[in-house]
Amino acid sequence: MKIAFIGDIVGRPGREMLKKYLPTIKKEHNIDFVIANYENASHGFGLTTKNANELLEYGVDVMTGGNHSWDKKDVVALFDTHEILRPHNYPKEVEGTGCKIYEVNGESIAVLNLMGYYGMPMCENAFRVGQATCEELKESGVKNIFIDFHAEVSSEKRGLMMLLQGKVSAIIGTHTHISSDDFQIANGTAYLSDIGLTGCRDNVIGMDSKVPLKQFLTGMKGHFDIPKKCKKILQIAIMDLKNGKCESAYKLKYFDDDRIIKTQAWLED
Repeated sequence: MKIAFIGDIVGRPGREMLKKYLPTIKKEHNIDFVIANYENASHGFGLTTKNANELLEYGVDVMTGGNHSWDKKDVVALFDTHEILRPHNYPKEVEGTGCKIYEVNGESIAVLNLMGYYGMPMCENAFRVGQATCEELKESGVKNIFIDFHAEVSSEKRGLMMLLQGKVSAIIGTHTHISSDDFQIANGTAYLSDIGLTGCRDNVIGMDSKVPLKQFLTGMKGHFDIPKKCKKILQIAIMDLKNGKCESAYKLKYFDDDRIIKTQAWLED
């Protein structure tokens, strides 16, 4: 089974990059299943029904969320009508779920969405919830498990890797919008601290730089906006899974000037 993951899709620029490149990527790389994080897809905050339909039309199979999952009121109804997740470690009373199982080419794969603690809204312990959920999935016969860990700090992401290494197929981080350079496979688990955004690349985390710079210089906050014009990037991780293990993986960066950069995940002994 070959799966792909796209991190934080930020606004219209991110959606445009999926529209332009994702169908070709799926075909050229023989991808069976695409997961993408939606939490910034609608003008940088949350997800509307219109944009959800767009992303699914472009070739996304299931979407994961994060702390901005609730920013658009549409999302509650979308949990029942679309393949959309929210962090699984929100309390059980919260709408939606953060874990679903899918059948891909005769194999099962579970997609698990977790959210970290530092700088995030109040939620249950991601490590305990993640560990218990993965044990339940294994007991039910699901071997392939992919985790989107939406967290601020790399130490939490790395900690989850140490906890679940060899027990899940992949753990890839989202939220910071800044790609890390630690894509690896250890004991059959692919790991990347943060895949980075898909959207504008020549500003501050995909947003117009004016407000962030004002905040850094003066401490005065403001509303972040997506630039009307910018240079764009699509970042996607592609992984080969077999019997619950990741056998090989690589990351592609597609630029809007048609440059492509490929980075191979290194294999730990």
